[in-house]
Amino acid sequence: MADFHEKFNEFNNTKDTSAEYDPQDIQNNKAMAILAYISWLVLIPLFAAKGSKFARFHCNQGLLLAIVEVASGIGLGILAMIPFVGWIFVITECLVEAVCIFFAVLGIINASKGKAKELPIIGNIRILK
Repeated sequence: MADFHEKFNEFNNTKDTSAEYDPQDIQNNKAMAILAYISWLVLIPLFAAKGSKFARFHCNQGLLLAIVEVASGIGLGILAMIPFVGWIFVITECLVEAVCIFFAVLGIINASKGKAKELPIIGNIRILK
């Protein structure tokens, strides 16, 4: 079990820019940051907390997840229609969705702790400035 814990910590060892954010901004916008990870509810903090750098950071992370979910859903959904091998893409889509849920939980945990920590794999991509 210790080996799993070490591997998880290594996987989740991503850039943490929390120190760059105003503590008052973090405190006032934790709820908006959490909403950013609940699929397309990312639009609420995107427009309701425009002035919050902390919420905007988490909106970027949540928007990345939403894009991955939609793109994989469309792409793998089309591939799933291929006779005889389509089931492979259905399973792949289920795995992608499970990873997205896992990343959303990581993001929610980080946001609730007041951390601006990138998600593994996709977190360094910037859509929002």
